[in-house]
Amino acid sequence: MSNELFNQLEQKVTSAVEALELMKMEAEELREENARLKQEREEWERRLSALLGKFDEVETTASS
Repeated sequence: MSNELFNQLEQKVTSAVEALELMKMEAEELREENARLKQEREEWERRLSALLGKFDEVETTASS
């Protein structure tokens, strides 16, 4: 009986370790995606700021 319990415990521990490894891999993938998205957002913000600056130039030139 105790051998069967140890086998069950071993299976549960193995399953838990595998689940943790998968979660670690997923977390790393999410960190990488998050970094990529942050970089993409920064690029959009930079481009948007440049466009808004051009609009300001046009308005300044038109009002002069």
